[in-house]
Amino acid sequence: MAPHMARPIRMLDEAAINRIAAGEVVERPASAVKELVENALDAGARRVSVDYAAGGKLLIRVMDDGCGMTAEDLPMSVARHATSKIDGSDLLNIRSFGFRGEALASLGSVGRLVLTSRALGAEGASLAVTGGRIGAVRPVGAAQGTVVELRDLFYATPARLKFLRTDRAEAGAIADVVRRLAMAEPHVGFSLNEVAEGEPARSILRLDPENGDFFDALQRRLTRLLGADFTANALRIDVEREGLRLSGYAALPTYSRGSSVQQFLFVNGRPVLDRVLIGALRVAYLDVLSRDRHPAAVLNLICDPERVDVNVHPAKSEVRFREPEAARSLIITGLRTALTGAGHRASSTVADATLAALRPEGVSMMPQVRVYQMDRPSGASLSRAFSFQAPTGFAEAPTARIDATECSGDFPLGAARAQVHENYIIAQTATGMVIVDQHAAHERLVYERLKRQMDGTGIAAQALLIPEIVELSASDAGRLLQAAVELASLGLTIEPFGGTAVAVRETPAILGNVSAKALLTDVLDELADQGDSPSLRSRMDAILSRMACHGSVRSGRQMRAEEMNALLREMEATPLSGQCNHGRPTYVELKLADIERLFGRR
Repeated sequence: MAPHMARPIRMLDEAAINRIAAGEVVERPASAVKELVENALDAGARRVSVDYAAGGKLLIRVMDDGCGMTAEDLPMSVARHATSKIDGSDLLNIRSFGFRGEALASLGSVGRLVLTSRALGAEGASLAVTGGRIGAVRPVGAAQGTVVELRDLFYATPARLKFLRTDRAEAGAIADVVRRLAMAEPHVGFSLNEVAEGEPARSILRLDPENGDFFDALQRRLTRLLGADFTANALRIDVEREGLRLSGYAALPTYSRGSSVQQFLFVNGRPVLDRVLIGALRVAYLDVLSRDRHPAAVLNLICDPERVDVNVHPAKSEVRFREPEAARSLIITGLRTALTGAGHRASSTVADATLAALRPEGVSMMPQVRVYQMDRPSGASLSRAFSFQAPTGFAEAPTARIDATECSGDFPLGAARAQVHENYIIAQTATGMVIVDQHAAHERLVYERLKRQMDGTGIAAQALLIPEIVELSASDAGRLLQAAVELASLGLTIEPFGGTAVAVRETPAILGNVSAKALLTDVLDELADQGDSPSLRSRMDAILSRMACHGSVRSGRQMRAEEMNALLREMEATPLSGQCNHGRPTYVELKLADIERLFGRR
């Protein structure tokens, strides 16, 4: 092998330095859009328009009505590390999106950049930068604000183009960037358009500025971006503690998603991808969602800029908190309080899905026929009518109809009327009906009782007259015995019984008579899933959740009317009872108007 030859150390030229910097700041067209739109927001824009062609590879144009720049400002704006947003004396007190002074210089070094701007009271001016070469400033006619046009992105570094995805994928990334920034600034209008030579522009997104206070404006903006289902099933979050404030909207557990695509997190209005925040959001829903489901939320953590470092990475998507535990704790407790406050509420999409399943195939394609619907008669009128409709030879029987007042107002989940297939309780409410999964509902209730006992006097245990001996593998026996102290605090007392056997001496009293082997199997599964969970409380709650299944009303068990009504009343009084321990709905509510529509009565 040939010896390495000594090489002289030399300074890179300015063009190479800018291209290297551009590789950190501008990964793809969406990165350029992010930087340019953030500049527009920092300039106080009330409306921002974004045009792109070929997924942003051929053209990106961002127009705003912000404060604009003078002819003297333009050359400085494309110089590296030149910015109007900070003076450099304090890199922690950042109150703007941008501050590094790298975006325009980086874009000008890898593409063909043209800046056109006019400040209030000044003349319009334009400046072109091509592959890092800065042209002369030219006077032009322009409205107040700034237009940044970037053509042929990465033409100066063609190797970077090979790493870009398809035009469609890059366009999707651009749309995602604009949507996130539109959530951060609901009082600002946004438009996104795809343009192609010789064809009219295609509108991808159009959002007018929202009026009103922040929460009202954000709710309307989220309805436009995420759909009415999200806002109809989202809880308003506004909590403050230790100088930190969390605001936004978080969806009910039964509105969970199969991936994290509807999780949008911000710090002081800046869209971020932060492990601390994502982890805290996950933990907040740990008690009400299975591991394969993801909560939906739009949350903004507001704090003094000096308590968070946004200068971690040139892309500014990562942050570092001075007190990460305080931020994490606020998110967990704030969301759990809101979810608990929602009581037994479940998302409206559950009823919508049920109605869609009940609706005959093709019904939506049928012509809409106006059906004459007379007013609902009184109970006395109905009773007289029913007597005339009785089959010949049958004596008039007492009507089974229950007056609506009997189950209105005081009982949101109504009064039990029947049990079908020994698992589903049918209840009548003042405005419709409720179908309850008795096993799922009672599982949640038992779990909440276990948690209350653990937080109070401790979980009561019942001693078995004869300890139950359970044979296990050596690894399973070891894992259980290692957690024996924790399990004892949960009412489950185990001891080694020689070899790989374990003796179960006590089980939680609330579970009644249970199979010790089945209980240990579930506990083992949870210990394996939790692994080395850093949170003892989360670990214990997860074990309690598994235990609750053994003490709940089983599917297939017939229930008396008083038992069914007692279950409904306890659900109404128990927070989070609208979903089981795994996030599935425990009941479906159908409004009478929806039921009547199924039968063409409305």
